[in-house]
Amino acid sequence: MRAMDEFAGKVALVTGASGIGAAAALRLARAGAGVLCCDIDAAAGGALAQAAAGLRLVTRQVDVTAEAEVQAAVAAAAQAFGGLDIIVNAAAIHPFGTVEHTDAATFARCMAVNVGGIALTARHGIPLLRARGGGAIVNLASVQGHACQQGVAAYAASKGAVHALTRAMALDHARDNIRVNSVSPGSVRTPMLALSARTFDGAGADLEAVFRRFGAAHPLGRIGEPEEVAELIAFLAGPRSAFVTGADYLIDGGLNAGIGVR
Repeated sequence: MRAMDEFAGKVALVTGASGIGAAAALRLARAGAGVLCCDIDAAAGGALAQAAAGLRLVTRQVDVTAEAEVQAAVAAAAQAFGGLDIIVNAAAIHPFGTVEHTDAATFARCMAVNVGGIALTARHGIPLLRARGGGAIVNLASVQGHACQQGVAAYAASKGAVHALTRAMALDHARDNIRVNSVSPGSVRTPMLALSARTFDGAGADLEAVFRRFGAAHPLGRIGEPEEVAELIAFLAGPRSAFVTGADYLIDGGLNAGIGVR
């Protein structure tokens, strides 16, 4: 099957319209899928819609912590394209701080977006996947769910929870022929990584210089690109991974393969 029609006739819901989410939405649409991509940031959705001109890709403003909005987005995807086969959960926030310095509202919001959003798209999307005879869900986790840096307590906790939720969903819905996997990127050129750079180096930081420093910590010597993560997502969402479920895939330039001792 040619890459350009790998997802012909398939329908995907993608959360997160910038960074990895945007790259995944474009990758699936360019391979023939009908895609609805949603984000709380209307500007991000607008930029993605422009980039997707000519593709079967629509955007929608959605807060993934609001169940009614998620339910409506799932229904809109099915109405626009005729069903639902794939869910990619990329929407996330990245607060910084220790547990001592992260207030309860920030911690709760991080869990609600990064973990609860996945539960809501699954709650309303799985019946539609089941009606199509099965499908695939890909959740965006992080290397921070395996081993983390300092000052990211809420984010690391949420991504560890994504790993556990992915396994639970995979077991619960294997009988429905619904495969559920996660991907754990290292440093990737996204707005979230830019936020990290500005947080640790100041608002006026030279982003490319900081990205080079971040990249040097990875054995491959660079940060990743969103399109590289999108390729892994496409693999897990499609027929080439038909016997893969309940797994997490590191895509981190070798970051977690080593230890800090030199």
